[in-house]
Amino acid sequence: MATAEKVLAVACSELGAKESPANSNNVKYNTWYYGREVSGAAYPWCMVFVQWVFAHAGVPLPLKTASCGALMNAAKKAGQWVAKGCRPGDVVIYDFPGGAATDHCGVIEKVTASGVVAIEGNTSQAGSQSNGGMVCRKNRPYSQIVGAVRPELEEEDDMNIDKLTDAEVLALGKRLQAVMGRQTVSPALAAELAEAKARGITDGSSPGAFCTRAQAAVMTLRAVKK
Repeated sequence: MATAEKVLAVACSELGAKESPANSNNVKYNTWYYGREVSGAAYPWCMVFVQWVFAHAGVPLPLKTASCGALMNAAKKAGQWVAKGCRPGDVVIYDFPGGAATDHCGVIEKVTASGVVAIEGNTSQAGSQSNGGMVCRKNRPYSQIVGAVRPELEEEDDMNIDKLTDAEVLALGKRLQAVMGRQTVSPALAAELAEAKARGITDGSSPGAFCTRAQAAVMTLRAVKK
């Protein structure tokens, strides 16, 4: 299962993609969905784009459909519908003034104070917003949002170890050692630790902390000499 970050990476990679010719609904997402090239007013593709994105990210949606309303209803039955509290990776469903009750959709990239930023198929920058023939990044107000489908996504890893600097790793190690060092010794080891301390093999401090190779070598040598 993928993260919201992966889903959005797939969606964003399609920004600027267009149907050809214009106003035809002939686009690769429809070809993928229907298994053949299609064109005409019967094939709007905002939801098909969403289906394509999640399929290519390896994330299942509650229903494979070209209908915003059908996905909404399936999500409600599956317990994956949220009326508020949208977040990145959700499939947002819109109700534009004068349109159908569920006439457009997109993948939420960011939540703002006034609405959402979403990656949407079959929209445009300045023309038709629900049948514009292009993949665009759009800002939408909360007043146009019906709700959102919440797919099953992996949680993002808040700490990416690979991106930490050496200094940050050392600081993390020191913090870990401090916490481990405060842990008490188990009764099974207490007597032998006391003996090792009495014989000068260790000073007995921070008994739960990790031991470096250098420290292990020194304590071993001390034990042999004793």
